[in-house]
Amino acid sequence: MVMNINLNPQVPSIPAFKDRTQIDVRYMVIAPYVSVHVYYDARLGEVIYDVEEPIVSEEERVILNRLMSAMKEVVNVNMVAVDQSVENLIDYVDKTARLIISELGLEVEEDSYFRMFYFIYRDFIGLNKIEPMMRDYFIEDLECNGMGDSLYIVHRVFRNIKTTTKFMDMDELSSFVEKLAQKTGRYISYASPILDGSLPDGSRVNATYTQDISSKGPTFTIRKFTKTPWTPTQLLGFHTLSPEMMAYFWILLQYQSNLMIVGGTASGKTSLLNALAFFIPQENRVVSIEDTRELNLPRENWLPSVVRSGVSSAGVGEVDMFSLLRSSFRQNPDYVIVGEVRGAEASVLFQGMASGHASISTMHGDSVDSIVRRLMTPPISLSPMLVNGLDAMAIMTHAIVNGKETRRLREVTEVVNIAVDGTTTTNTPFKWNPADDKFYYATESKIFDKIGARYGFGKEEMQQEFETRTRLLYALFQNKVFAYDEVQRIINDYAKMPEIILKKYGIESKKSRV
Repeated sequence: MVMNINLNPQVPSIPAFKDRTQIDVRYMVIAPYVSVHVYYDARLGEVIYDVEEPIVSEEERVILNRLMSAMKEVVNVNMVAVDQSVENLIDYVDKTARLIISELGLEVEEDSYFRMFYFIYRDFIGLNKIEPMMRDYFIEDLECNGMGDSLYIVHRVFRNIKTTTKFMDMDELSSFVEKLAQKTGRYISYASPILDGSLPDGSRVNATYTQDISSKGPTFTIRKFTKTPWTPTQLLGFHTLSPEMMAYFWILLQYQSNLMIVGGTASGKTSLLNALAFFIPQENRVVSIEDTRELNLPRENWLPSVVRSGVSSAGVGEVDMFSLLRSSFRQNPDYVIVGEVRGAEASVLFQGMASGHASISTMHGDSVDSIVRRLMTPPISLSPMLVNGLDAMAIMTHAIVNGKETRRLREVTEVVNIAVDGTTTTNTPFKWNPADDKFYYATESKIFDKIGARYGFGKEEMQQEFETRTRLLYALFQNKVFAYDEVQRIINDYAKMPEIILKKYGIESKKSRV
């Protein structure tokens, strides 16, 4: 029989529970072998996430252990490299396992073999006992605080919940962290005990290796990312921002404005950046620089760059963000995207803005004033003249709406002027009101005036185009146009033949040069 394992079963619809004590949901994550059960445990007084794997008998366990031990001797390590497709790996491991069963003269029934093969797949190809969680669409973050502690997850529906999964052996946990490092293509050891990297599926990994770093032993945190980025219309569906805000960014990015997306950890900065990249004209060349790979831009003319750590404590072979950013300006970019601004690279980024290279970046912070202070004080120490190159900031925030944790674009603030003493003059065209969970277009855009003056557009033309694009984006949302390729095609076509696109969605066309 052909090996049957579905790593992407249909994503179920999970209802919202106002009363957490009523939570009792079960769904498949690796069909037909593994499901997860999310339920309220009255004894513990909390919601629990339980992975339900195939049950093997004692006899099957003995055979499985013997089979796994033999496979460790014969499996070609190069075959399980990060650039192999999962389908090819499953086929290779399946054939190898069947060959070993034959050579060892083991008697294994087909149904029994399938149950055992799940564990072979899990440990040789997947990520051991956390593989089901990595395959769960609903999990955003996965956290291990050390040996003996339950793993915790951040669930899209139920948010922070405890799992029944633990690493009870220090050697097992250390070996697993080494496997994570291998999967990211990076190195972790006692001499270099901190890991930052990206798994082949794009998930971001941070791990520590020794008890010197964490008293409970090795730790790891994995932030999962969707394989295809959220589209602008999907973010509208999540009510992350309004159609007016999205249309505003569309115009800013078309005319190469400089934008910074600001917010706390996991506030949705990268998701917003990926969605806004749909609006960068397709003919524009984009160069991106990141610590760990998170961006997934919907375009061909894109050069993604990632920093590289050194191969020794002396940092031999290290390529840092500063070097990559400085080099990127020699690659003739129309747009430079910096995954996160932290230090010396900010100087190069803002000098690039001053010399006419449009930029988008993210930065940790919660207000325009705090960001400007960080940019102008050590260790970044930019001059007010350079910071003036920034056009606008989008400030993302965590929010509790109707008892559910979500993300909102709290405000869009334009940087009008920064004085020598650091005094900042701003304009805030858009704000989110947490009281009624609505977005408000508060005032006219100074950046529209700036674009109009630069390209010869009148104020009425800019406003007219802004309103037209707002209606188009809302029409796409109403027509459930969410697919990655379809959204990108419509945005691209609008740049070439706006009248046809507007007519298709029943929007009155008013001629505009914008």
